[in-house]
Amino acid sequence: MKLIGSVSSPYVRKVRVVMAEKKLDYEFITEDVWASDSTITQSNPLGKVPCLIMEGGEALFDSRVIVEYLDTLSPVGKLIPSTGRERAEVKTWEALADGVMDALILARLEAIWPGRSAEQRSKAWIDRQMGKVNDVLASMAAALGDKAYCSGIHLSLSDISVGCALGYLDFRFSEIAWRDAHPALAKLQDKLAQRQSFVDTFPV
Repeated sequence: MKLIGSVSSPYVRKVRVVMAEKKLDYEFITEDVWASDSTITQSNPLGKVPCLIMEGGEALFDSRVIVEYLDTLSPVGKLIPSTGRERAEVKTWEALADGVMDALILARLEAIWPGRSAEQRSKAWIDRQMGKVNDVLASMAAALGDKAYCSGIHLSLSDISVGCALGYLDFRFSEIAWRDAHPALAKLQDKLAQRQSFVDTFPV
């Protein structure tokens, strides 16, 4: 398998962490989707990463679709429950974490995208996105409580998703002191940061 992505993308990191935890072999191909010579649309017409090229040449895109597929490839470290309420809980955690990533990226693009002048940038839009981030972090912290993991008693996609979202928050918005307000999330993040899958996918 080949994974097309960027080392700074939290969505790509989520897929890479899953592949590491599942002990799956793959080739990582870096791609800057913003570059004028980007060829990503040849594999994903949406022009986004991650994009997984399977053994037969077929492409999967969207991190949620990709990790769902990857979890079926190996019985090692099952990350997504097969059915029922447990599965819905894990997927809800993933949706919350992805929502944080979405909001952070939208806020960052509004602030730095070279296609807009300073006068064209909207502080109200940025504040709206960061408000979503704050609300979701509070919701996550309340749901996590004093548990060791987000869902159940073992690592799952819930934790991987949250870890990648919080990692991106630290990476791009290091001035935000979210740990002070959410010590339980900080404890989880510190624990995840020690896993080799997170160490090896640290954003740059």
